[in-house]
Amino acid sequence: MKKSIAAFQRHLERERNASPHTVRAYVDDLEQFTAHLREELGREPRPRDADHLLIRAFLARLHRQGLKKSSSARKLATLRTFFRYLCREGVLESNPARALLSPRLERRIPAHLDESDVATLLAVEGDADAAVRARAILELLYATGIRCAELVGLDLPEVDMEGRFVRVLGKGRKERVVPFGTPAQNALRAYLPTRSKARPRTDALFVNARGGRLSDRSVRMIVQRRVQQVALAQKVSPHGLRHSFATHLLERGADLRAIQELLGHARLSTTQRYTHLDARHILEIYRKTHPRA
Repeated sequence: MKKSIAAFQRHLERERNASPHTVRAYVDDLEQFTAHLREELGREPRPRDADHLLIRAFLARLHRQGLKKSSSARKLATLRTFFRYLCREGVLESNPARALLSPRLERRIPAHLDESDVATLLAVEGDADAAVRARAILELLYATGIRCAELVGLDLPEVDMEGRFVRVLGKGRKERVVPFGTPAQNALRAYLPTRSKARPRTDALFVNARGGRLSDRSVRMIVQRRVQQVALAQKVSPHGLRHSFATHLLERGADLRAIQELLGHARLSTTQRYTHLDARHILEIYRKTHPRA
């Protein structure tokens, strides 16, 4: 089993160009399943030992442990992909996870801020280095809708300050170009001297006080600290700013396909979650403005 997982990991990295985070998630799921097989069989398992009953028992155990349906669905998807790979490589004749149904998931509407709350969040005052950097980070997150991991992965050459766009390497290592507006441009220009003061040891756009690339965790802490400063009623994360970006574009009439491209979604169905928000917005306007609403 270990050799098969290692081969699958190489396949993800070299052929599918999966991100390190995605690869780690796949491997963690498979190692957890391997531990389950080892306990059930009383020996080191082989790929052909896995059948639909053992997989179902694995999912049932996760359910008893209180794992969310979304996490169980992801682990089942991991097993399907892994065994499909082994079938293609000739290790297995059939995929034992294929016939199992994924848990039914609730369709959640993404959390987002309204435009006035976003304006409050972005109005970072002060000339201290931390404030200047926070303002640039918040402005760019909202202006582009990029993911937190994409933000910290940005290098200086990927930012066109005059053309006002960034070149982003997203999921599956797919590149896309995302524009940003004048407020983000001004915030970035104000930040660059602060960046230089840190004597950066990397091409990263956002660096810490020691000149190293800023981490995903640090960006989340910056956003959380800012939310606490302005005492917003609603919690928000970097991903919440991404949802706000998409929602506000849709509310102002942007095409769903264009939003899909900007967000870097592989499937339009992922972007279509925002149509629920738009419908709610339209209904609210109707109730406020129609004489017989």
